[in-house]
Amino acid sequence: MPELIWRDKQLATPKPESLVTDSMIYPGGNGYPTAKVDNQLIWGDNLTVMASLLSGYEGKINLIYADPPFFTNKKFLARIGRGEDSRKPQDWKLAEGYHDSWKSLDSYLDFLYQRLFLMHRLLAPNGTLYLHLDWHADSYARLLLDEIFGSGNFLNEIIWTYHGPSPIKRAFNRKHDTILSYVKGGAYTFNADAVREPYNQNTVNTFKSSRKAGFGKIPNLARGKVPEDWWYFPVVARLHNERTGYPTQKPEALLERIILASSNPGDIVADFFCGSGTTSAVAERHGRKFIANDESFRAIHASRKRLAGAKQPFSLDRDSNVAFSIAPTTSTTKITLSTNSVALATKLGVDYWEIDPNWDGETFRSAAQASRSNRSGDIPRELKIKIGRRVCIRLVTAKGKQFQLHV
Repeated sequence: MPELIWRDKQLATPKPESLVTDSMIYPGGNGYPTAKVDNQLIWGDNLTVMASLLSGYEGKINLIYADPPFFTNKKFLARIGRGEDSRKPQDWKLAEGYHDSWKSLDSYLDFLYQRLFLMHRLLAPNGTLYLHLDWHADSYARLLLDEIFGSGNFLNEIIWTYHGPSPIKRAFNRKHDTILSYVKGGAYTFNADAVREPYNQNTVNTFKSSRKAGFGKIPNLARGKVPEDWWYFPVVARLHNERTGYPTQKPEALLERIILASSNPGDIVADFFCGSGTTSAVAERHGRKFIANDESFRAIHASRKRLAGAKQPFSLDRDSNVAFSIAPTTSTTKITLSTNSVALATKLGVDYWEIDPNWDGETFRSAAQASRSNRSGDIPRELKIKIGRRVCIRLVTAKGKQFQLHV
């Protein structure tokens, strides 16, 4: 088989970093404080994070969805304003989202190669990897995956197609991404019945009118069909109820099809470029465990807010090289759980706040959470919660500052 070669190509041995638990989050207080926490949101470089996970998860993750930078050589901005008019981008409040800029193609390929190799090690024998890219680098990635997984373990090249405006004037508009799917072995999970969809009405009418349709083969029209390897789902820009403001966010329907097809309830689903947390949110909704990881605060913040609106508890971990920027507040500010705390939140530009009603001075256990609405810009004015001996309130601003207040 052909092999993709670049200067200094060599698999590195990344040094695992110890993971520190920043907090345990129980959405709406569900299971607080004793419920088992199987889900993880991890802040840190995914290379060292995956290396750290090998000791406990090598060969145990059932599904990995990877949506890495596409080699666009662009810098993407995130919308952090709330209640803004989507039709007036000139008025949007923006902050750094993530960088997709590289010194060379070699540096990008090395970045991808090291991480795909660790994903292969983490996958279970029945596991599947879905790698999401576009025309910039999908052809290179196909060769890397053939090398790491073996060309015989290629499963699908899926085309996700969508509509939207385009600046291209001298070529056909580029309106699809490519998702490369590889398996670990022949016993991979694929739940065809979980992703069936209705036949087109024209097909139904054809079989009703002619017994010879389909060359004598009559499909089970009531059961529906397994989708082809080209999928149409609207982009998130057209789905107002899903928008988080995070750039290049993927639609939930896309991840739902992948998760239902290639995992079972109770399986572990991982996303090491988790962005706004779509994979983990959909996995949790369908009874899967999740590991979500990203290196940027913006992604971790978006994911934490989103997962705090789900049901299952999760830990927020970070590698030892990163930490939240925690700033003290004025000691003269009186904090309550209603109007005064919201006044402070407004003054500080808080986007999310949470309460540990019985803080032990070490691990923050969040039993109540509130997030600023992406659409209206409002933040809940009160969190009702039974108070313990020592209350700790955390306030997180859209710009990344975290304040911790003790009552």
